[in-house]
Amino acid sequence: MADTGATSVSASTTATSDPAAGEPSTGELINRLTAQSTELIRSELQLAKLEMTEKAKHAGVGVGMFGGAGLVALYGLGTLIAAIVLALALLLPAWLAALIVAVVLFAIAGVVALLGKKQVAQATPAKPERTVENVQRDVQTVKGGGSA
Repeated sequence: MADTGATSVSASTTATSDPAAGEPSTGELINRLTAQSTELIRSELQLAKLEMTEKAKHAGVGVGMFGGAGLVALYGLGTLIAAIVLALALLLPAWLAALIVAVVLFAIAGVVALLGKKQVAQATPAKPERTVENVQRDVQTVKGGGSA
């Protein structure tokens, strides 16, 4: 008699842990949700890190180019001053040569400044846009408003 009672208890335990039609239990679904949520958060953080590294690189290059443009402009100013000095001191064509050099240096400074501005523009806005879009899409999926 004791054997039949043990058999019926074990049969009822098996029936509750083995869902019908092969569907996962609520516990398994919660475990999957936890694991997938953790993995999703990790991958979104990794994407954010990569985006911020890329933007920081562009900002660094742009700032360096602005610095280079400032240095070339400083040389241009020095050359322009030298041209004025030569023009006043000698009243010879040597000042014209110095003035031409100054104009060329300023043109180079302008080109480098424009290239630096382009690099800085690529680094803005300083937020991980793709990551934000992915997280918004993930939230919509979890809410049931989108497809996976």
